[in-house]
Amino acid sequence: MSDLSLWPIGNCQVSALIDGRGSFVWACAPRVDGDPLFCSLLEPKVNGEDARGEWTVEIEDQVSADQRYLRNTPILVTRLTAADGAVAEVYDFCPRFERSGRMYRPIAFVRIVRPVTGTPRIKVTLTPAVNFGAKRAETTSGTNHIRYLLKSQPLRLTTDAPVSHLLDGRSFRLEKSLHFFLGPDEPFVGNVGHTLAAMLHQTADDWRDWVRGLAIPLEWQKVVIRAAITLKLCQHEETGAIVAALTASIPEAANSGRNWDYRYCWIRDAYYTVQALNRLGALDVLENYLSYLRNIVDEAKGGHIQPLYAVSGEARLEEWEAEGLAGYRSMGPVRVGNAAYTQVQHDAYGQIVLSNAQAFFDERLFRKATADDFASLEKVGERAWEMHDQPDAGLWEFRTRTSVHTYSSVMSWAACDRLANAAEALGLDERAALWRERAAKVRETIEQRAWHEGEKRFAASFGSDELDASLLQLIDMRFLTPDDPRFVATFNAVEKGLRRGEHMLRYASEDDFGLPETAFNFCTFWLIEALHIVGRQEEARALYESMLDRLTPAGLLSEDTDFETGELWGNYPQTYSLVGLINCAGLLSRPWSSIR
Repeated sequence: MSDLSLWPIGNCQVSALIDGRGSFVWACAPRVDGDPLFCSLLEPKVNGEDARGEWTVEIEDQVSADQRYLRNTPILVTRLTAADGAVAEVYDFCPRFERSGRMYRPIAFVRIVRPVTGTPRIKVTLTPAVNFGAKRAETTSGTNHIRYLLKSQPLRLTTDAPVSHLLDGRSFRLEKSLHFFLGPDEPFVGNVGHTLAAMLHQTADDWRDWVRGLAIPLEWQKVVIRAAITLKLCQHEETGAIVAALTASIPEAANSGRNWDYRYCWIRDAYYTVQALNRLGALDVLENYLSYLRNIVDEAKGGHIQPLYAVSGEARLEEWEAEGLAGYRSMGPVRVGNAAYTQVQHDAYGQIVLSNAQAFFDERLFRKATADDFASLEKVGERAWEMHDQPDAGLWEFRTRTSVHTYSSVMSWAACDRLANAAEALGLDERAALWRERAAKVRETIEQRAWHEGEKRFAASFGSDELDASLLQLIDMRFLTPDDPRFVATFNAVEKGLRRGEHMLRYASEDDFGLPETAFNFCTFWLIEALHIVGRQEEARALYESMLDRLTPAGLLSEDTDFETGELWGNYPQTYSLVGLINCAGLLSRPWSSIR
């Protein structure tokens, strides 16, 4: 039975997930939201045909497989040991380094297989699928390559291993290092062994150079570094978009039908991602993302902005079911595309402004925000102002009901508030006064209509008594201060209503699929932050440490946790969860000054 003990590799153009055996079980081309050539994670329906959608390297009579990343990189090393003591190591990565003054990040996957001890016998099987697992890709081959006729564009495997052994699925002796480059359908220039060995070192150097520039907390450094690297892998660097996760349709709970495609850029998720990486000083991700946002804002022409877009910026993300895949642990359906693109979620306007706010102040940026950028952003602010008291689907994307969600309204307030700050920075006093006045009016509306007088706390939607974990964000958005008794009362109610031991629900009421069966990991991190804010520091630390116990072997998290068994569910690796790991470490860590 598969689980989420998966190791991501990638280069900010393509990515892959590798399981505990060292097999590629998920990878899409030519980008993250493309057709998955490796898709065994979602179990292609075989129906008597050959298995497909995987890239395996097996050692005969294997007794163990041990895995680790090369330090401060997403380069995976899998150590395979046979019963007779023979050992082989597999190095897996996607090339990424500067070449000729620009970043080289091809649509390519590299495997280097090295004999370590004895004479291992290995078998290499490569069976890419097409049409979302419907059938195996057709092949043609030459003396040192195999072409796979994938739907979007063919890929070519260039190797110094015996091609006939690969095609026949035959085991053979591993007497020297073998090299595999699955990449663009063009002749490979140079010696494949020397070139890939050099690429391994150049890729490692590039990632380590990036990590060295991070401003990390003293404690939990390896946790933060791994989360930061993986967040960067979730950015499609060509456009700047940041996807919510690398996978599609891993259920939020067993047999729940809550199976969604997360390989798109949600304005909300991306805001939290750049906010976390900003705290570490990783401004490259922010600047790329702001470029993507400027295009989205341009195309909206002052009108409606969707909650999510494709990494290309494409707006239509038609949702359909892939019949060729049975699903994670055969728990279908496998949905491709995401109908949430048609929803109205008013918090997006605030998140666009908040993502941009730093650019009006930060002197480190290559491109500081300008008066023109401010004018463009004001169009987004106008939408926030117009929609601040209007119903929407909310951040949890309810498909069958709408309310005036407090979180969305507070995001509208934040849009007005931050636009006033930006106007002041640019010396635009009249605009600053306008946005300050609007922020005050939105605040007044929220304080009246989201307030639950009976319990002296805020509610999750206007005029209701509902609870929702997003109420814990009132401090982070600077709507309330930590010592405000209204926040303390709201937190106490949220904790009482939504906490389940060491976990936190998004909400406890029924939604389109019934009652929630799993906790949302990001909300548990919000709980940890809130515990710290209200002075329960030891409890916050203990809860954070218990979340670290749930990390996969790769040091990552998916979206959800079963609050009874502790098992991970939902798409993986999930940016929200990684953001929580980073933010809480920064909040709870002892300062560097304590050891200097």
